[in-house]
Amino acid sequence: MNPLISYFATQDSPGIYVGWGAFQIQLGNLIVIIVMILLFLLALVLPFPSGKKRP
Repeated sequence: MNPLISYFATQDSPGIYVGWGAFQIQLGNLIVIIVMILLFLLALVLPFPSGKKRP
């Protein structure tokens, strides 16, 4: 096994959590969710690439 992968696989630290009131989420999951929302919004806003129009 790759030493770098085995190093991260054996870590027993609980991770970083972000909380607001009763809402609590792991930081890595929050980053993934934010990136997915940004990509979705960009897909709505950016126009489709247009090819050559036929005469």
